[in-house]
Amino acid sequence: MFNDDYMKIKSYPKSELAMLYFPDSHPRVAVNHLNEWIKRCQPLAAALADCHQGRYAKFWSAQAVRLIVGYLGEP
Repeated sequence: MFNDDYMKIKSYPKSELAMLYFPDSHPRVAVNHLNEWIKRCQPLAAALADCHQGRYAKFWSAQAVRLIVGYLGEP
């Protein structure tokens, strides 16, 4: 699933997690790209909705990060 030695599953600011996936992007652009990936992965979007992760929240919960990494892979 994921290598805990590389990425620690914890709460992340959305921009910080997005920058792990898109390191060469501006933080806002990285967040937009990550949101698009999530939107295109309907099972992930549904799972995030089930864990009450609001779209406009500033942080991803540890549970949400676990789902994102599980569906999209490690950054």
